[in-house]
Amino acid sequence: MIDPSERLKQTRSAAEWLVSLPTLMLLLLVLLIGTGELVHSRFLQIGQALFGDQIDQVQYYALRNEARVPDCNPRLDIEAEVRRWQAQSRSPTQGDTIDQLMAPTVVSDEALRQSLQAALAQCQDKHRQYQQLLDSTTDEVRLFRSVEQGFFALFHFGTEHRTMIVLLLMAITLLITCVSYQHISLVSPRFQRDYRVQSGSTLLASAMLLWSSLRYLQISSDSGVPIEQPEQHMAWVGLFSAMLVISAWQFRVPPRLSATQGLGTWSQALRTVPLGSLMTMLAGSYYFIKGHPSGLAIYVSSLTEIPSLTLHLALFIWGGMLFKQSRMVDLFMNLLRPWQLSPETLTYLILLAAAVPTAYTGGSGAFVMAAGAIIYHEIRNVGGSRQYALGATAMSGSLGVVISPSLIVMSIVAVNNQVTSAELFYWGNWVFLMTSTLFFLASQWRRPTRTRQWPSVLQALPAMMREVPPLLSHVALVLAVLGMYRVVLHTELTETSAALIMPVVMLLVVGFDQLMRAQGIGPDPRQMAHALRRENSLRASVRVSTSETATHLGGYIYLILLSQALGGVIERSDLMQWAPSHFDTPYAAMAFLAGLLVLLGMFMEPLGAIFLVSSSLAPLAMANGIDPVHFWMLVLVAFELGYLLPPVALNQLLARQVVGHDRIDRADAEVASLSFYRRHERWILPCGVMAVSLLLVGFVPLVVHDVPWLAPWASRLSP
Repeated sequence: MIDPSERLKQTRSAAEWLVSLPTLMLLLLVLLIGTGELVHSRFLQIGQALFGDQIDQVQYYALRNEARVPDCNPRLDIEAEVRRWQAQSRSPTQGDTIDQLMAPTVVSDEALRQSLQAALAQCQDKHRQYQQLLDSTTDEVRLFRSVEQGFFALFHFGTEHRTMIVLLLMAITLLITCVSYQHISLVSPRFQRDYRVQSGSTLLASAMLLWSSLRYLQISSDSGVPIEQPEQHMAWVGLFSAMLVISAWQFRVPPRLSATQGLGTWSQALRTVPLGSLMTMLAGSYYFIKGHPSGLAIYVSSLTEIPSLTLHLALFIWGGMLFKQSRMVDLFMNLLRPWQLSPETLTYLILLAAAVPTAYTGGSGAFVMAAGAIIYHEIRNVGGSRQYALGATAMSGSLGVVISPSLIVMSIVAVNNQVTSAELFYWGNWVFLMTSTLFFLASQWRRPTRTRQWPSVLQALPAMMREVPPLLSHVALVLAVLGMYRVVLHTELTETSAALIMPVVMLLVVGFDQLMRAQGIGPDPRQMAHALRRENSLRASVRVSTSETATHLGGYIYLILLSQALGGVIERSDLMQWAPSHFDTPYAAMAFLAGLLVLLGMFMEPLGAIFLVSSSLAPLAMANGIDPVHFWMLVLVAFELGYLLPPVALNQLLARQVVGHDRIDRADAEVASLSFYRRHERWILPCGVMAVSLLLVGFVPLVVHDVPWLAPWASRLSP
């Protein structure tokens, strides 16, 4: 008889494979497509090195296809050909006068003979090259080129259909999110009314999106110009139709809950409306009122114009979920545990280390989704309170967006020629140093006094050194993979290649972990971080990681799609034009810009907001005497504060998404009887740090500029 727990585990495994397998296949295809150009380029270079012959001047590029027999005669009898031409030219011309005007020009025998000799030499050269290609086309060449052309065909197909792959990935993950009620909302649904309201709001949003997509398709068809890619229009219509059907079924048949859970309240239920659905209703209402019903679909579909954004986001989140299945964080923390550092100090070190991958992900929200669960559980494992761990998790992605090679900074440079990446990264390092120091100081505020027995160096150092070998094996594996990319594919780890490299690294690391565990080397990963779900095989780890990726990615994509539409409302309504064009002082301009940028950060995703800011607020800042570098550093810090501030607080919502709302409840219950700060530490700590950072970044440079005796200090800090 099968044990009930084992049966439940098998059922969960089958359900996860049903969710994760299509997503896994698409992610692997994205990896192949992303590295396709690099791999194919290296194949051509290897083919030239192996099969090219410099002496006979045979290039592999000529061997890639089957040689074709030249259509000329290499044994042409020149004298016979000259006689034939002579006979033809002496024959009487038939036809009328017009034909005679078009008669061939008489050519001397010698000129004709020289022309035929030159043509014969060219023909013989073509046949000689053809014979060289035949002699060089060995069985090894045929085998190699079949592999190379197979890769080329696959990568070419992927490149040609990249947008459809993006749409398919978005559709699968978004529908999984709908089915599993994993939307990003202010509060997760728990009661019967919560599920009714969430499914009802999603039903209304899906109907608006479907109607807008149909109108967009109709307008495109009636324009008289053939639609370039009609399959993309049909894909959007199919996606929103499926969302409509799913949400309608969920509204009619909500989940069965126990009688003890109750109905809940309507006020509580309204907070479960997905942010994406709320943005849909706001933006859709505006476009319908303005007589532009297709506007919602136009702005939503604009995300496919930069398919690499969605693909890189998916790969980053997948890499983070795989990272959570590995032991690398545990092994790193084992180095620090012998020193018995305080939770605040360990958290500070964790956040410093987290800044580097944040810079590669291109956004704090993506990093929170990818690694937030790891950071939360590690802070809890070292003794940090739940509120403190949640606050640190929400802020974990905010520190690294200003350091090299931040994708957001590179996007700013791409749309604005008044700043350079070197300038922004230089001052970004100072901002990173400032914000991280402020966080460390703020985390010490009003901490309970601890009586700590510090270990001696003679005790801690040997204990730490014993933990070095397991970590070194993982570091060696990572360096070996990066070296392989560098040597074999000539690809460095940069902000553009990181999304393609890191999932491969994490797959190998997880597989290496499982291999070591099978050999009995090192501790069991399931016992090292008990709060995290660790699997005992590579297959299971990939399944769980991909399943988590699908649910998190779908909710985040829904939010990004509709933030594009909401950004379109801001753009078309000319709200930015209401801003004053001139202020009395740069301080007033700075205060206005800082507040407006924080507001934009609360409702828009970063890359879309950068385009809006570059065209509207950047000229306003320049006109009021604010240095371009100063302004864009303000933008980065203001956006991060916006992602932490209520009522939306995107990074807080993402932290709850990956940590789980049940832990939020336990965190609130743990401090219910404590001071106001302790009850709201997860909000106050990150928001306070970023607010102070915003004030310092915004106004200190203006003060330095206006105070003469500070000028020497400013010049010392300049690059």
